[in-house]
Amino acid sequence: MPRAIEDLEHVGHSCMIPDSDEHVWEATAAWVASGLAAGERVLYFEDGTAERLLERLADDRVPADSAMSEGQFQIVPTEATRAVTTGPLDQVAPAMQHAIDESGEQGWPGVRIIGEAARGRIPQGLDSLVAYEQVCDQVLRDNPIARLLCLYDPAHFDEDALVAMRRVHGTELTAPPAYDDGLLRVTRPIDSMLRVAGEIDRSNRSVLRGMLDSALEQTLRAVDVPLDVTLDMASLRFLDVAGAVELLRGAQQFPGRQRLVLRGPRSRVQRVLHRCGAPTVSHLVVESHWADGTDADR
Repeated sequence: MPRAIEDLEHVGHSCMIPDSDEHVWEATAAWVASGLAAGERVLYFEDGTAERLLERLADDRVPADSAMSEGQFQIVPTEATRAVTTGPLDQVAPAMQHAIDESGEQGWPGVRIIGEAARGRIPQGLDSLVAYEQVCDQVLRDNPIARLLCLYDPAHFDEDALVAMRRVHGTELTAPPAYDDGLLRVTRPIDSMLRVAGEIDRSNRSVLRGMLDSALEQTLRAVDVPLDVTLDMASLRFLDVAGAVELLRGAQQFPGRQRLVLRGPRSRVQRVLHRCGAPTVSHLVVESHWADGTDADR
């Protein structure tokens, strides 16, 4: 079994089995962002997925556009990704080696690779998939400046494949969420903050309210936690009216100088909050999505 890790800096040739679609983009964007911050070149092998990644990078305020213009971040298009992953196995190592050598020649101290590459091997059977990963592993062993995070989404890989992939990788990246029902994913970056991604509706709004109440209780008890409780909503794509009302009611329960800060809701989510009375709640602060170019709105 692989060793479980939570720190991206410990990823060498690691696999990750995401809990949900939102988890895929959370982890992919974090991998890209950490590589860019480290000054490394980042290669993303896409299979019709570039738009979702760029959306999440924008939510996370990662300067992807400038990194692409400078050559630090490259999205390998679907056609090229499929050419490597569905072609003969003996073409995989030369293709990886070329990308690694090119990165070194351009002066990058390291290269991080991630994407949808392995999905192309599914029709060729499990043995081909294992062989593919073994080839990748050998290339990485020969090139210590390169690291690879392999995503194995249960939506595309069956249980036998997941077991085999865990076996062939030395480490598995894990990121236990505070909550993930496949529709809404909630993580807790720090004690006084919750990060939500996906959709809030009648199936999960009460769960989120409970988490907010718990976060408020923690701030009341702790002496070294900020007064404000922050709900990062940058990756929230949908909020129904009842969910908005639940958040506003939660903010109304905040005592004294404590506030509920809704960080970065997208325009359509912010409109729902506004229509439900957000401007009238004294303990609520709504900070517009950074891409909207507007300031915080009380």
